[in-house]
Amino acid sequence: MSPDALNSFFSLCIGFALAGALASGYQAFLERPAGFGLLQHGVMAKAFAAVPFLVFAAPFIIMRNTLLGKRVERRRFEFVMMATVLAGFWSLMSGTFVLMTLKAVGLLA
Repeated sequence: MSPDALNSFFSLCIGFALAGALASGYQAFLERPAGFGLLQHGVMAKAFAAVPFLVFAAPFIIMRNTLLGKRVERRRFEFVMMATVLAGFWSLMSGTFVLMTLKAVGLLA
């Protein structure tokens, strides 16, 4: 496996792990699952504060909603695959951002 492929795989894993940790922490703290409905509070401080949280928690929320929709609503395979690719790409980008930030701060070599 090439170093670039390994780095991308590591970024993907970091992105999904961070998304899962954020969404699980939110659910443990507020006793309700996180969702994109957090943005429906209008133009308020809550909605603006939810944006950075949702940027990093979105892959987990997308996959959770997709798998629930597959089971409950009998969604087609194509829709599930498209949502999985979207969540994977989003996770890759957020994981890359986290790794770049850690490198800039000096916590990673």
